Amino acid sequence: MSPLSLIRASVCALLFTSGLVCRAGEPSADGPELLVMTFNIRYAAAKDGDNSWDNRKDLAFDVLRKHSPDVVGLQEALRSQIDDIRAALPGYAEVGVGRDDGKTGGEYSAILYKKDLLAVTESGTFWLSDTPEACGSITWGNDCTRVCTWGRFVPKSAGKPFYMFNTHLDHISQYSRERSAILLSTRLRDRAQKDPFILTGDFNVGEDNLVVKYFKGVQELRIAGDGHSQNPVPLIDTFRALHSDATDVGTFHSFKGTRSNAKIDYIFTLPGTEVLQAEILHDNKDSRYPSDHFPVKAAIRLPERTSN
Repeated sequence: MSPLSLIRASVCALLFTSGLVCRAGEPSADGPELLVMTFNIRYAAAKDGDNSWDNRKDLAFDVLRKHSPDVVGLQEALRSQIDDIRAALPGYAEVGVGRDDGKTGGEYSAILYKKDLLAVTESGTFWLSDTPEACGSITWGNDCTRVCTWGRFVPKSAGKPFYMFNTHLDHISQYSRERSAILLSTRLRDRAQKDPFILTGDFNVGEDNLVVKYFKGVQELRIAGDGHSQNPVPLIDTFRALHSDATDVGTFHSFKGTRSNAKIDYIFTLPGTEVLQAEILHDNKDSRYPSDHFPVKAAIRLPERTSN
């Protein structure tokens, strides 16, 4: 390794020790790294009293500012909340639409990205239903409309193009979650370019649920009338890649800071991805939290183009 590479490696190691990472688009000893976050920000229309959006939005801004993800998948974001975030952190651009009308109505599963680091070459949103291109469609017994937003991102300097898919599965219907998982896996497999990808979201189920096991490739799903479905693209949970035995990993906490609930927020990616850092973020100010979910972040180094 050259002296310059040794210096870069030492700097990156120091940054990771201090809780930071080498930025995507900047050189490291073995190639650029990418910092990813998933963050259910709790929709602003909820009657949350002291925990209403106006009372906690600065805390949410602080989380994004402090951890500075290159890309972040938001769930439950209303148009006004995305506008607030982008006004406070103007370095981010977005992809996504409101789930109700395919424009600005209803919650988004938006992806924010650092516009100085990344460019978007393709993007879209599809609905988790039998008619995924039909705006607002519900066919699987969802309690409400569910979507997935995706984009293909190309680093503006060094780095590999990659896809990111961000979603929010139904909180009541297991049948909907299973059908959604199969649709998502099919869309991941059938992406136009065989670049590596990331799947983020609030899956509304814990790690023992069939849906999570299906995404990991260790469980088939059996849908009535459709037989068995095997995930064509088995994934890894970036958090568990580094913390296989961790307990108290709950990510939904109802603004109480509880860590003993199930982990329902995930950053999945392909096997072969190097997971350099993974963390559930418990940021708070005097026990006041930016959301009723803990954000999850991961620093990763993506593999080369894949046949999956």
